[in-house]
Amino acid sequence: MLSDDEALAVLLGLVAGRRAGLTTTEHTASETASAKIRRVLPKHIARRLDTLLEALAFTDQLGEFDTPDAGVLLTIADAVRHRRPVSIRYTDRDGRRSERTLHAYGIVAHAGRWYVTGKDTQIGEDRTFRLDRIADARTLPGSFEAPVGPGPAQRVLSAFATAEYRHEVTLRIHGTVEQIRAHLPASVASLEEHEPAAEDRATERWLRVELRAERLDWLPPVLASLDRPFVIERPDELRDLVTALADRLASYARQA
Repeated sequence: MLSDDEALAVLLGLVAGRRAGLTTTEHTASETASAKIRRVLPKHIARRLDTLLEALAFTDQLGEFDTPDAGVLLTIADAVRHRRPVSIRYTDRDGRRSERTLHAYGIVAHAGRWYVTGKDTQIGEDRTFRLDRIADARTLPGSFEAPVGPGPAQRVLSAFATAEYRHEVTLRIHGTVEQIRAHLPASVASLEEHEPAAEDRATERWLRVELRAERLDWLPPVLASLDRPFVIERPDELRDLVTALADRLASYARQA
């Protein structure tokens, strides 16, 4: 049924999905699927594909991901498509369990994890949930209207950038949107740019950057690598960390 190119595409897709963590709780599913495809391929094609997979190397290390249950994933996907409310049993990062009713807008894959974003009807606000923390999903009667505005992927990125963490950081950075976004993407920080025109994105100017973080020690190296003028508005602790990093780098540079 498959041409050489199609078989290669399927097998590479299975390998990439496994390494990216975009699999279900059946960790062996991609391996068994790959084995089945190889068994039915003509021998000359199978040998060529095996040779490629054996020669293939990755620069990144295979991460450990908590993957979602396939049944939960498919149930929520069906609820998204048909705009049906769904009841979920969820465990948050602190181990608290709750049952929620969700108007799911969409499913988003980001950084090796699956997320669902939608309106939590109990509190009447949009929320983002990790699918691997959902123990059960059940479609409910009724329907809802899809909201206007940003799509599911942008909603998830905005949720990450505005999540509640220990520190609230506000900076002013002089540079272009592209220069800042290369080091502080939308999933990390919000950027006050007042909807500039496309050509304006390449203009250097002062932009306000806001983010929340559980720790601050990763930010000084990021600001150093950005190599643009910046002003720390808050917190003072970040200013102390940046000064300490600058002193260390200066002392290293003075060593013979």
